[in-house]
Amino acid sequence: RKVQIGVRRRPERCGDRSRRGDVLTLHYSGTLEDGTPFDSSLSRDQPFVFSLGTGQVIKGWDQGLLGMCEGEKRKLVIPPELGYGDRGAPPKIPG
Repeated sequence: RKVQIGVRRRPERCGDRSRRGDVLTLHYSGTLEDGTPFDSSLSRDQPFVFSLGTGQVIKGWDQGLLGMCEGEKRKLVIPPELGYGDRGAPPKIPG
């Protein structure tokens, strides 16, 4: 299965799009399929910083955040095999 990418907001002008190796700074909210939240950078008021495409995050992020514009907002639906897999991340993300 693949990551489902929904663009919620895209700026009128998009200069550079995100590529592998770029350092991204972003806010995120993670929910399970039933809508139960499991993590959010917003509640900590601290954006998350990582290098795209280098394995620092789950595969679904490395794939689903490629080609983003600065200021764009996306909704990613990530299948388990591109997220936390069969083992999950207990206690918040079941396997």
